Amino acid sequence: MKNLRPLLWAVPLLLPQVAAAAEFDASRLSPAWGIPFAGILLSIALMPLLAPWFWHHHYGKVAAGWALAFLLPFAAFFGASTAGIALVHTLLAEYIPFVILLTALFTVSGGIYIRGNLHGSPGLNTAILAIGAVLASFMGTTGASMLLIRPLIRANDNRRHQAHTVVFFIFIVSNAGGSLTPLGDPPLFLGFLKGVDFFWTIRWIFPETLFLVGALLAIFYALDWWYYHRREEVRPQDPTPDTRGLGFDGARNFWLLAAIVGLVLLSGFWKTPAGFNVMGTDVGLAGLVRDIGLVAITFLSLRITPAAVHEANQFSWAPMLEVAKLFAGIFLTIIPVIAMLKAGVNGPFAPIVAAVTRADGTPDPAAYFWATGALSSFLDNAPTYLVFFNTAGGDPQALMTTYAPVLAAISAGAVFMGANTYIGNAPNLMVKSIAEDRGVKMPSFFGYMAWSGAILVPLFIAMTFIWFR
Repeated sequence: MKNLRPLLWAVPLLLPQVAAAAEFDASRLSPAWGIPFAGILLSIALMPLLAPWFWHHHYGKVAAGWALAFLLPFAAFFGASTAGIALVHTLLAEYIPFVILLTALFTVSGGIYIRGNLHGSPGLNTAILAIGAVLASFMGTTGASMLLIRPLIRANDNRRHQAHTVVFFIFIVSNAGGSLTPLGDPPLFLGFLKGVDFFWTIRWIFPETLFLVGALLAIFYALDWWYYHRREEVRPQDPTPDTRGLGFDGARNFWLLAAIVGLVLLSGFWKTPAGFNVMGTDVGLAGLVRDIGLVAITFLSLRITPAAVHEANQFSWAPMLEVAKLFAGIFLTIIPVIAMLKAGVNGPFAPIVAAVTRADGTPDPAAYFWATGALSSFLDNAPTYLVFFNTAGGDPQALMTTYAPVLAAISAGAVFMGANTYIGNAPNLMVKSIAEDRGVKMPSFFGYMAWSGAILVPLFIAMTFIWFR
C-alpha cells in the first residue's frame, strides 16, 4: 500500500474542484485523466525504439501498468464499486467480444494455406491488394488481412524491400477496403445495430472508397515498380521453392469463415430482449450466442486443420497475444477519454464537439470527417463513430436522409483514417506483428505515421474538397 501513496496523493490534482465527488461525472473530469491512455500510446510508439529487448519481453506488463495507473486512482476517487462497474462493462461489452472475434478470424484464416509460390512482381502485388480490398467489405478487414498477409509476404520473400508492401496492405486491406458494408469494419456494424440500413454505406461512400483505393493502388504500383527495377532488388535465390499450380490447403476453414460472418450478421439481425445483467452491463442472448459460436469455431478450426498447414503458414500465437495484451490496456485507459467525449459540449472536450457545427447551427460534414478520423487514428474507431453519430443527432432515419452527407463523413472518417497509425484499427497491429515475425523490418510507430502522413493525408484533403465541403 505504501507504493500506492504517490498515486493516491496525486488523485485530487486530476479533478478541478471536485475532490469530494461521489460518482463518475465525465463532464467534470480534467483532461489529465487521459494521461494513462497517452502513456500507453507513447509506450507503443517509443519503447520498441528506445528499449527493444525490454519491450519485446515485457510489453504486457507495460500495458498492465498503464491500466492500473488509471484504475487505481479511479477506484480511490470514485469508489471500488464505480471502478468495478466500468471494468466489467469494458470487459463484457467491448473487450471480450472484440478479442473473441479477432481470435476466431486469426485462427481460421491461419488454417488456410494458399499453396504455390507466387512471385511478388508489381502487377501481382497490386492484384493481391485489390482482391483484399474487395474481400474486406464481405469478410471484414481482419478476416481479409489474416487470409492474405501470409501469402503476400511469402510472394515477396526474395525482394530486398518488403515493408512498403505491408504498409500499403494495411492502408488498403486492413482499412479502406472495409468501408462498404457493416461486415467490413466495427464502426459500420455499430451503425447497423443503431438502425442504419445494411446497404446504406455502399450507396453513399462507394465513390469515396473507389477514389481512395484506386489512388492507393496506383501509387503502390508506381512505387513497387520503381523498387522492383532497382539493381539487386530481386535476390537470385528464392527462399520459397516453386510448386506446380495454385491451391488451398485447409480449405475447410473457408466454411468456418462463412460461419463467422453468419454469426456476426445473426447478432445484428436477431432482436431479442433475452439476456442477463452483470453489474449494470446487459449481456444479450444474441451476443452471447455469437461469442459462444465463435469460440466453438476457433477450437473446431484448430482440430480440423492439419499440423502441416499451420507449419507451412508459420502459424504462431505471438501476434494475437500482442494485440490482446496491448488492446486490453488501451480499452481500459480509454474509458475516461471516451466518457469525456460523450459529455459533449458540457465536457472538457467541448471544443472538439463544437468544432463540427457551423455558425448557423447546421452540422459541418468536413469537420465531422476530420474530427471522427483524427480521433479514430488513436482511439478505438468504433466508440468514436458512436460519439459523433450521437453528436449529429443519433436518429438513423434523419442521418440516412436529411443529414446523409454528415453520416457519410462520419463513416468515412472512422474507417479510412484508422489507417493513420498502427493502433487505429486492430488488424494494423496484427499485420505488423505477423510481418515482423516473418523477418520484415517494419517502420516504427512514427515511421509508419510518416508514410500515412505523406500518402493518406493528401488524399483525405482531396476527398474533403470533392465530397465533404
